[in-house]
Amino acid sequence: MSTLVTGARGKVGQALVDRLHSAGRTVRAASSHPARLTVPAGVETRELVLDRPETFAAALDGVRQVFLYPEPAGIHELIAAAGAAGVEHVVLLSSSSVLAPGAADDPLAGHSLAVERALAASALTCTFLRPDAFASNSFGWAYPVGRSLPVQLAYPDAHIAPIHPEDIADIAFEALTGPSLTGRRLTLTGSESLTFRRQLAVLSDAIGREIPVEQITRAEAERQMGAHMPAPMASSLLDLWEAACHGPATVADTTATLLGRPARTYAQWARENAAAFTPRP
Repeated sequence: MSTLVTGARGKVGQALVDRLHSAGRTVRAASSHPARLTVPAGVETRELVLDRPETFAAALDGVRQVFLYPEPAGIHELIAAAGAAGVEHVVLLSSSSVLAPGAADDPLAGHSLAVERALAASALTCTFLRPDAFASNSFGWAYPVGRSLPVQLAYPDAHIAPIHPEDIADIAFEALTGPSLTGRRLTLTGSESLTFRRQLAVLSDAIGREIPVEQITRAEAERQMGAHMPAPMASSLLDLWEAACHGPATVADTTATLLGRPARTYAQWARENAAAFTPRP
């Protein structure tokens, strides 16, 4: 059964392509810039831009399953093209934010929720993977840490249960190759609740030097984040982190509960990626 992996330049998509290929599955890697893809020998690549429907037919030709990143702009056209191509199953990389009250009006959650709703209303069999915070979000600290600057946070004691991207790829692989997860809606986390402050302590251990933490005002955090994302998105994230200061994050499904093997820890992620936080001039 041929599988199309969208967003194959991303960590999860790339890892999933590797797993499917190693297992002898027919896999096609898709990206808005296919020439930039790094894939195993023999893996076909195609252009697919999720808000450009003219790219859908060629990418979906002969495909029976799709691993999909959420993009609401072209989702109805994509569903129609998938049906015409004979696609039977879609595994969506959604977000746990869709479960929050008012998700439809939230700039973060609404993006994924619109795609979930469109897929749920279709004739396709759909599996929704809803990861919470990615461990790899910590790359956002690489600039200050690499320059021996303090990490500035409005809510350093916010709790999250970060999931290793390789765990998401393992679960996505199971969803595409076995029956146990087909059609389910799964909230995915790591195996432990950690505050941002504790994550930085773990990262400090991995790189062998202290990482100072500086608490800043919400207004200053909004100003800093606004340089990299729309203001409503920054505000939504800060609301989420403020609420997360009141107690440990919920640990939901992990590779232990779904696949019967231990979840990768944040400490493992930190060791694997310590080089990204090394000092720079």
